Amino acid sequence: MVNLINEISTLVKECGKVMLNADREKMAINTKSGIADLVTEYDTKIQGMLFDGLKEILPEAKFIGEEGSSDVLTSEGYYFIVDPIDGTTNFIKDYHYSAISVALLKDGNVVAGVVYNPYLNEVFYAIKDGGAYCNGKQIRVSDSDLSNALILFGTSPYDKDLSEKTFQLAAEYLSQGLDLRRSGSAALDLCTVAAGRAELYFELKTSPWDFAAGKLIVEEAGGVVTTLDGEELSFYKKSSILAKNKVI
Repeated sequence: MVNLINEISTLVKECGKVMLNADREKMAINTKSGIADLVTEYDTKIQGMLFDGLKEILPEAKFIGEEGSSDVLTSEGYYFIVDPIDGTTNFIKDYHYSAISVALLKDGNVVAGVVYNPYLNEVFYAIKDGGAYCNGKQIRVSDSDLSNALILFGTSPYDKDLSEKTFQLAAEYLSQGLDLRRSGSAALDLCTVAAGRAELYFELKTSPWDFAAGKLIVEEAGGVVTTLDGEELSFYKKSSILAKNKVI
């Protein structure tokens, strides 16, 4: 499994070069489900690179990607769940906070996850029961309580009807914690909690490719990831998410 992580890390770094060298003056941008749900030619290109590269790494695996796939997720066998650019709006705006996320499932459970931020050249990764790491250094969630917590949150921008509830919950957390941050990348928010740089992250609606890799990274760093109702996350549908250390 360590060799597999190394191979995936090498692949996502190659994909990261595509992000860093994107031609913004000629970049094609399209909408998907709505005005805030954007996709660029680079999302599609990187997903193709990931599918081709991961097929060489693990030929028997099937693929689920944000930008479409012919495979259907089941509870048997190996599946890669990938997000070629998590934080596409940040990428379009040249905001420098986007990531490539790759999770490997075996029989319905995540056994390996890699999240790469090319702007900071940080590779977060985890192996089931093997710990979580950033650039080879083991990471752990913090031990701060809510009164000393930095709270991260997402606004579920594709579902504007969730905005009021999102900001009500954000205000409640702000009243009890230190401060709030909104980054625009669920995968990186999860890794930020895993690395102990923040204590809690929540969002009312996320997709499996947003959280599959980051969920394992948080858990292997000693944290907890569930829905906002405390239920197990499903890789078959969108759901809310709550990631935190075990003190909160």
